[in-house]
Amino acid sequence: MTRHHPDSLTLMEFSAGNLSEPHALCIRLHLDQCSHCRSRVETLDSLGAVMMDQQPKVSVADTSFEQLLARIDSAPVEQPTPVARTPRLSPLQKLLGDDINDLPWKRQLGDVSVLDITEKFPGQSERVVLQKLVAGGKAPAHTHRGSETTIVLQGAFADQKGVFNQWDFVVLNEQDEHKPVAVGCEDCITLSVLSAPLKLTGTFTRMLNPFIR
Repeated sequence: MTRHHPDSLTLMEFSAGNLSEPHALCIRLHLDQCSHCRSRVETLDSLGAVMMDQQPKVSVADTSFEQLLARIDSAPVEQPTPVARTPRLSPLQKLLGDDINDLPWKRQLGDVSVLDITEKFPGQSERVVLQKLVAGGKAPAHTHRGSETTIVLQGAFADQKGVFNQWDFVVLNEQDEHKPVAVGCEDCITLSVLSAPLKLTGTFTRMLNPFIR
């Protein structure tokens, strides 16, 4: 069950088509498994369609940012009706074409392995990377030089902010310092979009910062 979701502004930017391709991928992966956020995006899409149809008649006050957020948050969440579905590929499977556990991972530091897939998003300024933390393993303590948007693809990790399970969504910035620990019995795999390299803060690992992308 997902407990950490994109905020209203991020969902609004996604609905409007204003997110970069890597960030939009993170949202799509979350929406694929989260009926709550899917319902909110559907509401946003409907509001956007109405605004486009009625644009000449709508005043600025009627389309204020605060009112839009209020309407999103107050909209009832419809429970999806179970239907028979044919197997389909997730957005990530379409992108990578392999099981994420069988990808050509590269050992980075300690319990962490990475796979940089930035080249799959030509023309984008962010770095896009898959990260794998072995079950029970710890990532080095670090903070961020910019923003980092992450979605959990497999397993779970914990830090001082709580436990993040499969399909949970988290955004970190320069104010956040953490040391993730993989919890559970399987490796934790995440997809992250970074606007700038992370910054190691451990007593010894900080010496490696000049070599971190």
